[in-house]
Amino acid sequence: MSENLSELERQRRESLHELQNLGIDPYPADLFPVNATASEINASFDKEQGNFQEVSIAGRIMTRRIMGNASFAVIQDSTDRLQIYVRRDDICPSEDKTLYNTVFKKLLDLGDIIGVTGYMFVTQTGESTLHVTSLKVLCKSLRPLPVVKEKDGELFDAFADPELRYRQRYVDLIVNHHVKETFVKRTMLTNSIRQYLNTRGYLEVETPILQPIYGGAAARPFKTHHNTLDMTLYLRIANELYLKRLIVGGFDGVYEFAKDFRNEGMSRFHNPEFTQVELYVAYKDYNWMMDLVEEMVEKVALDLHGKTEVQVGENLINFQRPWKRMTMYEAIEHFTGVDVSEMNESEMSAAARKLGVEIDATMGRGKLIDAIFGDKCEPFLIQPTFITDYPVEMSPLAKKHRSKPGLVERFEGICNGKEICNAFSELNDPIDQRQRFEEQLELGKRGDEEAMVLDEDFLRAIEFGMPPTAGLGIGIDRLAMIMTNSKSIQEVLFFPQMRPESTE
Repeated sequence: MSENLSELERQRRESLHELQNLGIDPYPADLFPVNATASEINASFDKEQGNFQEVSIAGRIMTRRIMGNASFAVIQDSTDRLQIYVRRDDICPSEDKTLYNTVFKKLLDLGDIIGVTGYMFVTQTGESTLHVTSLKVLCKSLRPLPVVKEKDGELFDAFADPELRYRQRYVDLIVNHHVKETFVKRTMLTNSIRQYLNTRGYLEVETPILQPIYGGAAARPFKTHHNTLDMTLYLRIANELYLKRLIVGGFDGVYEFAKDFRNEGMSRFHNPEFTQVELYVAYKDYNWMMDLVEEMVEKVALDLHGKTEVQVGENLINFQRPWKRMTMYEAIEHFTGVDVSEMNESEMSAAARKLGVEIDATMGRGKLIDAIFGDKCEPFLIQPTFITDYPVEMSPLAKKHRSKPGLVERFEGICNGKEICNAFSELNDPIDQRQRFEEQLELGKRGDEEAMVLDEDFLRAIEFGMPPTAGLGIGIDRLAMIMTNSKSIQEVLFFPQMRPESTE
């Protein structure tokens, strides 16, 4: 291990040993009493009021200026940064000046965590500063932080490489303090949705992540093996079929914030592990659910930003109700000039090729329509839009449209060129559902790895009777990207999936 250390890492370990030789525990077990945060002090300190005169605060040393018998430093806690003033005779009132001359000046480094007490004052240059009267080492850092320098308003040596930031999120959060705001807003987003659903009386529940049969979406699963039961299990790709079982069981409204897993490609919009909230409400339909989504997402924007308008890249997106609504066939004809509504699979395949859409022989009519829409329509839907009335081939779990043969009662919410939610009037006819599953099995035989499998227990459940139900899934990661103006899904995940770290 020691031969792989850099010179700076070796120096820090030497400082660690010197601290221990001085009888100072660099990782003390006793608590340090904190009574204020940097943000509270920066927001509320008033020289005239003379407040914050007995401050106890802990944080990480981010900068330091040693000036003989007195020094300035900046510490950072979880909320903000605060300048401190450390004078030798204040923290070392006796003859022994070791704490200042040796510990503070020589053995402490940027990144070390200290606890200080003192009182607030204003320097001659007008800076609010904590005058330190006591100092305690709380944690010795053995790796140097990236040192970001600023000159003439320009940053140098910033910790900005995306792969490093995502792989070492802990460093990213330390040196790029603004990153925390993204994740604070993400939590506010989920809290806003949870509050909205709880207020309406819906029950938050939990359903299995390890499932004997994966279902509820068209996706390829992760597969594992349970040794004791000697059976194959799958990480869930969706929680839909279990939540519907609860509707069968007599709950009128249930929802779950679910971690789902899909063994598919990765991109700035896709992570193999992702979060969605799914909601199922009995005796409702997809038209009712559209109204709920509009109201709920508008509330999220107001809770996070205080207004319905959200800046996302170059686009100013307005979540104020009502949202625009178009059928899928209308959207395709609007953006391509081609009416695909009466085309069979062969005609659809020819139309896709003519439009320059990449397709393959495994695609049925539903997948072909989805490919055309995804390539030629979805990227151009910037303002919140509901795309409704999908072909039946695309939606094995949705109820057939009450007045439009060949279609189902389904909508997707599209915003900033990407799907953020998906919803149905749920299929509750067990005979029709079995037939749809069997059609999916045929697609699987043709090579469609995302085709759904047949779930006999789910069919048995709805044979007991599932009331008319509206179902919804919202991609939390996608919505968080929009609400935080983030360019990639990796920006809104603390620890996105990464390729193995190179050992070269």
